[in-house]
Parts: sequence; structure tokens; C-alpha cells
Amino acid sequence: MTRGRGSASILVVDDDRLNRTLLARTLAALGHDVVMAANGREALDLMRAREPDIVLLDVVMPELDGIGVLERMKGDPALRSVPVIMVSALEDFDSVVHCIELGAEDYLQKPFDPVLLRARVTAGLDKRRLQQLERERVRNVFARFLPEGMVDEVLLRADGDLRLGGVRVVSTALFADLRSFTGFAERTPPDRVIAVLNRYFGEMSDAVLDNGGTLVAFLGDGLIAVFGAPIECDDHADRAVAAAREMLRDRLPRFNAWAREQGYAHDFRMGIGMSSGPLMSGNVGSERRLEYTAIGDTVNTASRIESLTKELGRPVLVAESTLDLMKTPAADLVYVDEVTVRGRSGSTRVWSLA
Repeated sequence: MTRGRGSASILVVDDDRLNRTLLARTLAALGHDVVMAANGREALDLMRAREPDIVLLDVVMPELDGIGVLERMKGDPALRSVPVIMVSALEDFDSVVHCIELGAEDYLQKPFDPVLLRARVTAGLDKRRLQQLERERVRNVFARFLPEGMVDEVLLRADGDLRLGGVRVVSTALFADLRSFTGFAERTPPDRVIAVLNRYFGEMSDAVLDNGGTLVAFLGDGLIAVFGAPIECDDHADRAVAAAREMLRDRLPRFNAWAREQGYAHDFRMGIGMSSGPLMSGNVGSERRLEYTAIGDTVNTASRIESLTKELGRPVLVAESTLDLMKTPAADLVYVDEVTVRGRSGSTRVWSLA
């Protein structure tokens, strides 16, 4: 890892001991932390153990040459972004051109010029720092709607690209809505309304994320989440029910206790609806603004089931499709009724938390 603006971790790979030592000494004199490898296989092992900021890679080596090392690096998601400067003799120029085509940043000719070495290493490190800043920015974007443990896996699959491609998965969609909030908002100062909403969303978002769900959107006083997307999991239905259970039994009472402490003579209620099945998820938008979304009949059904919680007098309604996909039967789910969901031709059986 980079230690500072003028200091970095550099791997020097060269089968010639003299050339390897001269490069290492020159770079160490510039304040860098230098590690050396005598062949390609040793270099790959060192890179996987401790990812360097930049690699100086000899083209011609026995066993595994520089081209082979570069190909393996570019095929490894964990190493493909590490800048590589090829080190070659004059007669190896065609090989250097091939390495540049494979993704090497630059090249250095033997015997090397110390001034040129410093300039090319500095340029490579500047690019590396920009990559790291961009990756951190992308990571922060994904961290807004994904559980912490899932962010790195999504970035690895997306190769650091913020435009995470759309995926079609079987998962569970959940809608949560705060009841009677419109009336509360009409008689409450705007700054206090936002403070209440932020407190509510903080509690409910944590219930989603702590149970491995993905936050899709906040709509007014409502929340949309999916479980099992964009990273698939077999127990998405169980996770969604667990999140609803936590919202209703733990987080809503805690939120209401806080509201009473703030002087609001109002006990808030909520409705939660969920449905399971295939849906499509991914980032949509433009270069200037992207948002994660989930679409499909499963999402629409969850929304419409949530709206039935008022009519049926139940805070939570779970579609039969979710119950069928649960890995562990929930003893606290009780059958409610067979209902007609707007937009669907057939009836849907729903359950609720006891």
C-alpha cells in the first residue's frame, strides 16, 4: 500500500541479480519500500501476499517471463489495476510493444537512466493514486445501499465499474411504509419532520443491512429493499422475514420511545409487505447520476401487498411466494387470507407475524 505522497511499495522483478540490486538501491534511495523477485513465479506469489503499488518487470526471464506474468496479472481481478513498467534490453523492443498492448503502463530500457526511472515510476504512482481515489469513491457509493461485507464482492465482480451490470435473480422484495405520517408532517415544523424521518430510516435501514439486504430507495416515508440481489443467496426469504421481524418488534418500539422523548405525542405505526420471485436489479441513470434499482412483477407485488396491510389490519403481510422459498419454517407466521392483488389475475395467499 502507498505510504505517502513520495513513498510507495515497489516490486522489482529481474532474474539478473546485478540489475535487480541496482534498481532496488536506486528506488530505496528515493524513499520507496522495495521488494525483489528473481523470477515470474516468485513475483506473483509476492504480489498476492502483499499487493504492491507498482511493479518493475523484466521481459526476458526463465520459466515464466515478463509477458506471462503480465498476462496473469491482467487476468486476476485483484492485480489487474497494479501499474507495470516493463524493463528490457534494446533488442526486446517488439516484446515491450506487446506488453504495452497487454496493459503495461510504460517501459524502461537497460541499462536504466536514474532520472528516467524516477520520472516513470512517479508517473505510474500518480496513476495508481488516482485509481485508489476512484475506487474509494465507487466503494462509498455502493456502501450506501449494500451491507458492508457485500461491497467488496460487488466491486470485484464489477471490476470497480460503478455501472454494475443488470442481473436477473430470484430474490425477495420488501416494502416498508410509515403510517399516518402525512398528518404528522402537516402539523410539524419541516426541520423536525426531517429529523424524525432520518431517525426512522436510520433504524429501518440498519434492519435491512444487518440482515444482508440491499437498500433500493426511500420514497417519501417509505423504504424499498431487496434480499438476494445483486449478490444471490439461498436464504433471501428468511432474511427478509427476519428484517421485518426486527423492524416491527425491536426497531419500531425504539423509534417510538425516541419520538416520545422528543416530545411527540404520537405513536407511529408501519406496514410491511413482501413477495419473492424473479426480478432484475442494477444501476440506472446517467454519467452524472446513478441509482441502484430493482424492477419486475415481484417488486410490484410486494408494494401492493404492503398497501393491503391497512385493509387487513396487519402490520406485516408475507406472500405465499416468500413462505415457499424460506429455508427454515417460521413458527410465528400465521395465515391471514386469500387476497386479490391489483394487477394480478389470480388470488394470492398471505401470512402475517403472530
